[in-house]
Amino acid sequence: MSKTYHITTAETSITTPYKVGERRLIDQKCEGEDDMQVSDGYHTMDELYAHRIELWIALCRTLAEASFGAYGGFKRPIWRARQHADGSSFDGWFVLGIGEKAGEQLTYHLSNEKWDDTDFAIVYDRAPEWDGHTAADVLERIKTL
Repeated sequence: MSKTYHITTAETSITTPYKVGERRLIDQKCEGEDDMQVSDGYHTMDELYAHRIELWIALCRTLAEASFGAYGGFKRPIWRARQHADGSSFDGWFVLGIGEKAGEQLTYHLSNEKWDDTDFAIVYDRAPEWDGHTAADVLERIKTL
């Protein structure tokens, strides 16, 4: 007999043969459900994004403070910009980044609602030229901080 697992959303509960965390779980859809309300039984996607945003802000704040420490700690600028390097933007969003140079950049778009929470960052009119980093690059670069 195979084991089944339950996925709960705000409105629906489905049963699946996939364990929480397996890639196939992400592809499961609950008809009529908002994707951001899909849950692994512990957190919804909305909650996970909220956690990521707050962790990113906390990391950037900590590194910005380390830049001014007694030891001259962290050397990469922590910055924010409402426009990309080419002058384009996403309405309602800004970029909070670590580093300017190609190969060291880490960036995430954040809702303008978080602008005041990032007042520790240097404000640029335009973000540095994007170096083409991928999600995989970001994971590797975070490990080197």
